[in-house]
This record gives sequence, structure tokens and C-alpha cells, in this order.
Amino acid sequence: MKQLVLLGALLATVPAAAQKKDARPAAPKAATVSAATVTRVIQTLAADDMQGRGTGQPGGLKAAQFLAAEFKRIGLKPLPGQTSFEQILTVYQGQTSPVAAVINGQTMAPLQAVAISGQPTLRWTSEDAEQPAVVVIGPEPAERRKLFSYLRPTANTLVFVDTAQVKAFRQLASYAAKGSTSAEPPKPFSTVFVLGPKPATLAYRISASSVLEPVQLRNVVGMLPGHDPKRAKENVVFSGHYDHLGYLKPVAGDSIANGADDDASGTTAVVALAEYFKQKNDNARPLIFVAFAAEEVGGFGSQFFSKQLDPQQVAAMFNIEMIGKEAKFGPNTAFITGYERSDFGKLLQANLAGSKFRFEPDPYPEQNLFYRSDNATLARLGVPAHTISTDQIPMDGLYHSVDDEVESLNLPNMTAVIQAIAQSASGIVAGKQTPSRIPPLTDDRK
Repeated sequence: MKQLVLLGALLATVPAAAQKKDARPAAPKAATVSAATVTRVIQTLAADDMQGRGTGQPGGLKAAQFLAAEFKRIGLKPLPGQTSFEQILTVYQGQTSPVAAVINGQTMAPLQAVAISGQPTLRWTSEDAEQPAVVVIGPEPAERRKLFSYLRPTANTLVFVDTAQVKAFRQLASYAAKGSTSAEPPKPFSTVFVLGPKPATLAYRISASSVLEPVQLRNVVGMLPGHDPKRAKENVVFSGHYDHLGYLKPVAGDSIANGADDDASGTTAVVALAEYFKQKNDNARPLIFVAFAAEEVGGFGSQFFSKQLDPQQVAAMFNIEMIGKEAKFGPNTAFITGYERSDFGKLLQANLAGSKFRFEPDPYPEQNLFYRSDNATLARLGVPAHTISTDQIPMDGLYHSVDDEVESLNLPNMTAVIQAIAQSASGIVAGKQTPSRIPPLTDDRK
């Protein structure tokens, strides 16, 4: 009997956890950005069968369909009122033929005259009743901006360009050879550029033809609704552009501009972040994930997207562009364009306390990168919209070339950058941080 009493006393001292299994669920694993997703998505987007994801080309459509399937796999929702992830927009692509120009009896060489036209047929002679305006672009550096102001003709204009501007003229000729893209049908006017001085007396015969085609493009947009109804009008946008250049002049037999860094890397980040935040499933604010079309030809995808939102209902925009290589600051770093224009960067860095990762201000202010990516449209409207990048653009010899391929990227570092973006966004996503607004601007030169 004493033995039984003693045994009972001993059992009473054994913790309850030793008598039966703990019924409490195990703590959930911390969400992480999937390196496998990063590798798979970027390899798919930058593969040769995507044909360089050119605007209006079959490879661009194929990329959009792949991204829509990824958004569906992750479990994103279309935007309210939409039935799919594809946000359709129409742009107008124009191509003007080489110019035949005779000035004062002298036939202009192919590289001496360039036309941009919104007219199917251009035929000018100095005997016509209605004459184009004649403009002279001087040798001064400030005249370069004036030269490019005639790329969207609003009146028939004959522009003589001083030979001191030959580099700018060659850039203009290259632009014209690729054709133009516009959000609206071009006006029925033409600009003809001639490299050389304006003669004191002027006689000319100029002709060219143009073809204009409307093209349907698509942004790919999905969202995770917010869990806090009070913050339903405080959207947070994560974006990158999936388009690239398509085909270029062959180099060693390769003509596909794969665009692995520009910007399959940023688009891959958007997919990986969507997967990450879906896994976390605790975002207070609505999160919008968008892959833009037509960045390379004028930012028309982001311009269209911005018109579908009230900018006052966008708390922040994380635009991600070219993160496939180490930044000039070394591994585990990235820079933020327009760092000084809001406290966006400081808020992000605060959430990285204790980590090795650093966000730095844009080290290339002379490149005007803040207004050269898809953040620009919403930034002009006052949204704290910034681009995150690692590219050492002044010395990036692979930029806009057929050699921008996955093999040139550092995928572990790229995955670390995406993980840092995810962690740094935590306060904004949770509604605990709100970046200051950017004063609305309309002038890219500021």
C-alpha cells in the first residue's frame, strides 16, 4: 500500500507535458523569399523562347500569359471590378521609311536626313503653297533639348541641325529607325531633320511614307486584399516591367535581347514578393503586384495603370528595376532613386535593423534615374514611389545588349535583395509606417 502511495506521489510531480503530448500547434515558420521561385521565374522570362519580350511582339504576349499564370498559382485576386489579371491598353506604333531629300540640288545621304511622321505620305517641295516651318538647332549644348522636342510633331517642321550636334542627331536617327510608340494616334504632321546648316536660299524636295498600327498590350496586375478594413484605401504597389527590346542586330549569331537584368530581375522580384506576402497572410493594407508593359518604349504601361488608381489611395510604390548584379556598395546593398524626396528609404532601413543589408541613396544622380522608370508617373502625382536597383549603369556593358542573360547575374545576391525588400516593407505593409508624400512635379529636369 505504501508503495502505491509513493508511486502516486511521484506521478503527481511529473509535468503534465510528460504525461500527454502538447496540443498547441507549432509556431509557424518565418516566411522567406523562395530562391527556387526566383531561379525558375527569371530563367523562364529571360529564355530565348521569350524572344526578348518586345513590345507588341509574340514574346511579350507569352511573357504576360506566364505572369498571369504565376499570379493565379500564388492565389492573387484581380483588381476590384476586373475578371482577369490582364489590364489591356492600346498603343500606336508608327514606322517612317528612310527619307529621300534633295536640298538645293544636293541629294542628302541616308544618315543626313531623318523623318518622324504621322502622315501616311510625306511629299514636300519648296514650291508648295503651304510650307513647313523652318527651325535651326545651334551648336550650343542647351540646343540639344530643343532638338528632341520635335520628336512628337504638332506641325510640319523642317529642322536643320548644326553638325556640332552630330552625336545627338545619330541618337535621334537610331530612335526613328526603331519606330515610334504613342498612347494616342499621332497628329497628322511631320518633322524632317537635316544634319547641316540652313542655306541662305532654300530649295528642296523631300518625301517619305509611314505606317501606323494600333497594338494591344497588357499589364499584369493582381492583389492581396488588406486585412484591416480601415486601411482599404491605402494601397501598396510592388512593380517591375516585363517588356524588353525583342531582337537587336546580331552579335556572334545572337540577336535576342533577353533582358535578364532589365527587367526580368525586377519582374521576378514582384512574383517572389507576391508569393512571400501571400504566405505571410497578415498584410493590413491592400497589396498590388504589377508587371508593366511598354516601359522601354515610353512607360505607357505604368501611365495607363496610374489612371486606374486614385493617387491619394496609394500609400507607397516599390518599383524594382535591375537587381541582378551587385551594387557599387558591395553585396547586401541596393540603392533607392529619389532617396531625398521622401522618407521612404529611411523607413525601409529602420526595418532592417540588425541585418547586414543597407539601402543607399542613388549614386548616379546625373543619370536622372528617378524619372527613367515606372515609378515616375505616380511620383509626379505625389505618391512616395521609388525605384530600387543595384545596377552600376554608367559601366554596365551588358545594358540593352544581347548579352544581358541569366548567366551574367548573381542570383544568390538578387534573392537577398528581394528578401531585404520584403523585410524592409513590413512596416508599410502592416500600416505602421506611412512614407511622406512627394511634392507633385511636372518637370523631369528637377
